[in-house]
Amino acid sequence: MKIAILSRNANLYSTKRLQEAIVAAGHQSMIVDHSLCDLIIEQEGPSIIYKNEKLEGVDAIIPRIGASVTFYGTAVVRQFELMGSFSAVESQAIVRSRDKLRSLQILSKAGLGMPKTAFTNFSKGGEKTLIERVGGAPLIIKLLEGTQGLGVVLAETKKAGQSVIEAFHGLRARIIVQEFIKEAKGADIRAFIVNGKVVGAMKRQGADGEFRSNLHRGGKATVIKLSKEEKHAALGAAKALGLHIAGVDMLQSARGPLILEVNSSPGLEGIEQATGVDIAGEIIKYIEESVQKKNSKRKIEG
Repeated sequence: MKIAILSRNANLYSTKRLQEAIVAAGHQSMIVDHSLCDLIIEQEGPSIIYKNEKLEGVDAIIPRIGASVTFYGTAVVRQFELMGSFSAVESQAIVRSRDKLRSLQILSKAGLGMPKTAFTNFSKGGEKTLIERVGGAPLIIKLLEGTQGLGVVLAETKKAGQSVIEAFHGLRARIIVQEFIKEAKGADIRAFIVNGKVVGAMKRQGADGEFRSNLHRGGKATVIKLSKEEKHAALGAAKALGLHIAGVDMLQSARGPLILEVNSSPGLEGIEQATGVDIAGEIIKYIEESVQKKNSKRKIEG
């Protein structure tokens, strides 16, 4: 089986681990920089030109699409899907999860716990009301396009919150405002989902004086055993967004687990090092099973 990893950097830990797992399972591996793919759309059907050659015979792809190239990256994933390749993460699920506001709306409809969140159009003088909607200060203010903890601000007071919201709105930057979960104490949980199962979970603790727990911001990760409620919430979030591979970030609160975000291209380094689990291998097993089912279905229908 030929499996392509869609990645712009072959030296990233996640890309290298996936490549190792593909080879270890006896398959052919290739790394494709999705930003360099040309998509050909014609009556004869869709095709992809990569480095002046037509890509053919790709049985499955593993999208590792960065947030900055979501539009083009998901177009490439969709093209592979139309060409008959199995995608470990579907193009529409990537689009759905990357839109922070849309994903929160979907999670809310599914009845999953989350920090109270407010979003509004640019309205001068409405900052105070927006803060009150989430229970007052302290509060969290997030850019909708932010990643890895960037564009996330903790406002300790209402006055500080009003100033930050006013500044963002003045720049025409879209933001969401969320309640601050004090009892989380600067920590969160990342549950890694593969094919409807939690294959690993870690607790990330922010550095001293840091309310963000991202490992990119100096946070530390340790293995954790999820409660039944946390496991249920993580699986429910991934299912609601249609993701078969996902990193679900949650806060531990007095009212139970609260979903922060669902990542469609979760990194493998932190979770593998914290848990000792071969997450890359689990992903390849999922692809093997899925491609086998797909081929069996074709034979029956044929």
